Amino acid sequence: MFIESEIMATLTPIEQEILKAMQELGATKENSIKTADDITKKCNRPKGLVTNTLVEMVKKGVIKRVAREKAAGYYVVSGQ
Repeated sequence: MFIESEIMATLTPIEQEILKAMQELGATKENSIKTADDITKKCNRPKGLVTNTLVEMVKKGVIKRVAREKAAGYYVVSGQ
């Protein structure tokens, strides 16, 4: 799954890096969600930066957030 170039153009470099990490982790469907910790480890960035960026990406509609008991999970929205 590859992101269309016009969508990638609207993302900041850190958003692009996080999106790539999520795709590499396989977080592309609701049944294969990954936590902020998983994404943080994959892209090797500070957790605060990653979590703030995830919130912004949810607002843009690029990814979805799924609330769970212990930790929220994230996945890339289909068609992106």
